[in-house]
Amino acid sequence: MFTDRIEAGQMLGAELKKLDDTECTGSNAVVLALPRGGVPVGYEVAKALGAGLDVFVVRKLGAPMQPELAMGAIASGGVCVMNEEAVRALRITEAEVERVIAEETRELERRELAYRGDQPPLDVTGRCVLLVDDGVATGYTMRAAVEALRKRHPEKIVVAVPVAAQSTCIELQRHADSVVCLMTPIDFAAVGQWYRRFDQTSDDEVRRLLELSAASGQRTGS
Repeated sequence: MFTDRIEAGQMLGAELKKLDDTECTGSNAVVLALPRGGVPVGYEVAKALGAGLDVFVVRKLGAPMQPELAMGAIASGGVCVMNEEAVRALRITEAEVERVIAEETRELERRELAYRGDQPPLDVTGRCVLLVDDGVATGYTMRAAVEALRKRHPEKIVVAVPVAAQSTCIELQRHADSVVCLMTPIDFAAVGQWYRRFDQTSDDEVRRLLELSAASGQRTGS
């Protein structure tokens, strides 16, 4: 169990530094953290690797009557990944799907503006991108992030998280070039169960960490 996201990020950064992968260090590496909870983790990873830090906004599409259940996810760049099995099982109509997508698209756009303002996203072309979150349950949001990033032509995409469901970690290996999960418990129920402190990360905290990264020279390659 991790104390908090800071400790999880430090441990994840230390593990990533051990990898024999020169593509994913220094100025060639970019850490894209999934807000909001992934940003404190990503900040520590970026510090450890001397890499640039930015956010990559992805929104879960919650089922209409069970919003905690992911029926898919959307990401920057207009990418949408659907859990067709859940849609069929819950008999979710096309109109309901479109309504949820429209709502989450508005929130995605709001967050991008709130976090980055008029700053352009970091250029990832030909670089190693580390997609970081505080944990992964179903994996639909991370899959959407990977698919969206492919359109920006990185050299390599590495999914890196402190904890993930074992089956999800295996599934993500089919989509990303590499996957690093510090813990893959079989009895996985929720990300928060593996943290002693799992308070919600605020928009202000996200902005603060991005500003700290920029001030320290981590936000490179924009």
